[in-house]
Amino acid sequence: MSEKTPHRRPVTFRLDDPGVVVMDAGDSSRPARGAVRITPEADPALLPVAVDTPPVAARRGVGWGTLFWAATAGLVLLGLGLGVVNLIEKLFARSESLGLLGLVLAAVAAVALIIVIAREALGLARLAAIEKLHLRAASVLISDDRTASRTIVDDLLKLAHQNPQLARARATLKGHADDIIDGADMIKLAERELMTPLDSEARRLVSSAAQRVSVVTAVSPRAMIDVLFVFVASLRLIRQLARLYGGRPGALGMIALMRHVIAHLAITGGMAASDSLVQQVLGHGIAAKLSQRLGEGILNGLLTARLGLAAIDVTRPLPFTALPRPALADLAKDLLRKREGEGEE
Repeated sequence: MSEKTPHRRPVTFRLDDPGVVVMDAGDSSRPARGAVRITPEADPALLPVAVDTPPVAARRGVGWGTLFWAATAGLVLLGLGLGVVNLIEKLFARSESLGLLGLVLAAVAAVALIIVIAREALGLARLAAIEKLHLRAASVLISDDRTASRTIVDDLLKLAHQNPQLARARATLKGHADDIIDGADMIKLAERELMTPLDSEARRLVSSAAQRVSVVTAVSPRAMIDVLFVFVASLRLIRQLARLYGGRPGALGMIALMRHVIAHLAITGGMAASDSLVQQVLGHGIAAKLSQRLGEGILNGLLTARLGLAAIDVTRPLPFTALPRPALADLAKDLLRKREGEGEE
């Protein structure tokens, strides 16, 4: 049973009355008899902000698998290098002109390999910077650190400096750089200014990819074609979303992104459509109007949309706080409306 608070008749008093005592809620001491105790309420602006951030797997040290593949790659490179040296020596032994040609081709291949490795490293570093920026922004939303929020905004401006679509948003944020704004509010302002056009474009990309997958898988004659097209469309969608939000992933970057997206899907409930979404489909009576192939196309489109929403969470440099998170139900309405119209035709 809960302890009942003692009943006290309402009274009036002045704040400068010496009998009025201001005490904290956690203070267990008792005021003097006849004194009026006032407990100030917490300021809502100072309360912590609930942030829904995608969970990120904890990074571990270098594992045995990484060492194995690194050593194997080193041996392969040494073998290729030795083979190229032997080939150039044989070319020089046969003809000096052939040897020079082989040497030039080897030098061009080496320079190209160095450039490719550098681009892959820069792409991985950029993806890691976006991931850390997301975590730092989520932390500032809770701590309300004003100095840290300015640093995050500067990093966001550097990340978006090559996007002409964000020129006005960058100018607006720079104009508020010296204003007296709390840390959490500064992050929300940056999200509204920078992420609004990007989120709209990301929603369009996901919706378009889902519609393409739905159409192709509905008319394709082979299941293998469906699987291959969905895989290629998913890779293309993830790359487009990463580039939209400032990342430039290469081959290794795409592998890392796919791992993050799949891990996010596994944690947030997988790629299966929710029960409410299935009920919505059945409630519209679309299953009775469309053929089995069109129904499979709709399902594949919904799965692609779910994958795209997970990719947005992974590639977005700021968590969703001031702006609404794109919902699968909204994308499903567009997809179902389009499919229903085609089925009636």
